[in-house]
Amino acid sequence: MEKPRVIALPKIIDKRGNLSFFEGQRQIPFDIKRTYWIYDVPGGDIRGSHAFKKQKEFIVALSGSFDIILNDGNDEVVYSLNRSYTGLFIPEMYWRRIENFSTNSLALIVSDSAYSETDYIRDYDEFKLLKNG
Repeated sequence: MEKPRVIALPKIIDKRGNLSFFEGQRQIPFDIKRTYWIYDVPGGDIRGSHAFKKQKEFIVALSGSFDIILNDGNDEVVYSLNRSYTGLFIPEMYWRRIENFSTNSLALIVSDSAYSETDYIRDYDEFKLLKNG
């Protein structure tokens, strides 16, 4: 089973401005099927609070910073994203929430599948049952 991990992205330094990028099956371990972003999050609010049965995601802080808290059904790990040249790969079956958004933060998320409400697990107890048996 795959584990979450921070992935360093290419960083091309140029006096005119730096450039970073990622491509499916190169820097990230899946083909990209969906892209969305989270922005203008009011202070103190939390996004996420769900898991996916099958979907994998990769999240980058394009601007500002935020924390992603991942739970495997037993333990929690906090990942702080604050650089546009690193991102977090999240495999399926990890409960996640995103919090501590800085002012003007922008979270870019890419996924290996199209939106499907049936893939979401929105109840933590159900997630723990599915994850731990």
